[in-house]
Amino acid sequence: MAGSARLCVTNQKGGVGKTTVAINLAGALNDRGHDVLFVDLDPQGNATEGLGLLKTYDAQPPTLLDALVEPSAVSLADLVHSHPEMDVVPSNVDMNAAESTLSQEPDGETRLDTLLSAIEADYDVIVVDCPPYLGMVTDNALVATENLVVPALAEPTSKRSLELLFDYVGALELDHDVEIDPLALVANRIETTREADHMLEWFEEALPDVPLYRIRKRVALQRAFADGTSVFAREEETDMQTVFLEMADMIEAAFELKEVPA
Repeated sequence: MAGSARLCVTNQKGGVGKTTVAINLAGALNDRGHDVLFVDLDPQGNATEGLGLLKTYDAQPPTLLDALVEPSAVSLADLVHSHPEMDVVPSNVDMNAAESTLSQEPDGETRLDTLLSAIEADYDVIVVDCPPYLGMVTDNALVATENLVVPALAEPTSKRSLELLFDYVGALELDHDVEIDPLALVANRIETTREADHMLEWFEEALPDVPLYRIRKRVALQRAFADGTSVFAREEETDMQTVFLEMADMIEAAFELKEVPA
């Protein structure tokens, strides 16, 4: 497969631990030896904070928004910050204006695709973390990556949010003549309850062709976020590392990536 593997991590429902999934999936791919670029498209900058780069959130231009508005003038390479596990394009306070600004631009939904195409030769995998809502910014991520990782809570409210998301994706595919593949459904922050068990069954029945990964609630994930890393960069181990590595295995197989020996 030409180019890098591009992944979009999104769910328009907030509070599902989307950013934690994105960071630790990127960390698992790095643990496999892959060169990873992490792009934080969320104007709130949660991933930027969770990767220890909060100071960049208030950085002066050029910013990610400048690159999206003028991809011919500002390259993502100009915005990359180094992290022990991956390269990071951080979000910025300016991204709060992205929805209104991009909606006025011709082909505003395809700007990220242009930016990634210019830089992807340097990376095996690009992980894009989206804001917790649908609109121009998330459209950019979906069109640019065409591959979807969906975190969701094992609770009944996830049913409606997944239905809305896949309806939205279907309309976007028609508008832009693309195919957006759901690569993984991540049941996140699972607790041992009967309700959670019922939802896990529903996930498997509703999306039988999409691999389901179960991430249980673990303090180690919170500690890693507070330390600005994934769980793979800490000495404290957790059983959830195995699940993220299983996702990495799936992505390697889907994109014909080879694990790089340590």
